[in-house]
Amino acid sequence: MFINLKTGILAAVLLLFIVIIAVLVFRRRRRPALFEDMEGHEFEYFCADLLRQKGFMEVEVTKGSGDYGIDILAEKDGITYAVQCKCYTAPVGVKAIQEAYAGRDYYDRMVGAVMTNQYFTAPAVEAAKKLKILLWDGGYLEGMMEEG
Repeated sequence: MFINLKTGILAAVLLLFIVIIAVLVFRRRRRPALFEDMEGHEFEYFCADLLRQKGFMEVEVTKGSGDYGIDILAEKDGITYAVQCKCYTAPVGVKAIQEAYAGRDYYDRMVGAVMTNQYFTAPAVEAAKKLKILLWDGGYLEGMMEEG
């Protein structure tokens, strides 16, 4: 009887652990409903407001066309940023990284970044490492929104 009770408790604890891990993984992978109905330009303004809330200064959304792949220009702690925004329904690929890289130099900014409601493909992550582009994915944006 004691062994069965002990086994039952162990099984319950293991099941609880699996459920907690599944919830954390699902939460990390889901796209916030907030972004479901946003179109690209609306997402750019949302990201600009989020950056302002996080202490970025001189935050400017660039004009829609002819922006050389950069949607937001900003500055924080003396560091200047060129940010590409992507509101997608699928992971972001290498093209966005290339745009941020080119736009960073075009606007003479210190840091290039890509902000998205999604995540990045493995080739995009590799390209960003080589080109020194920051990747701010959906999980990172959620974290920024959750911080006071």
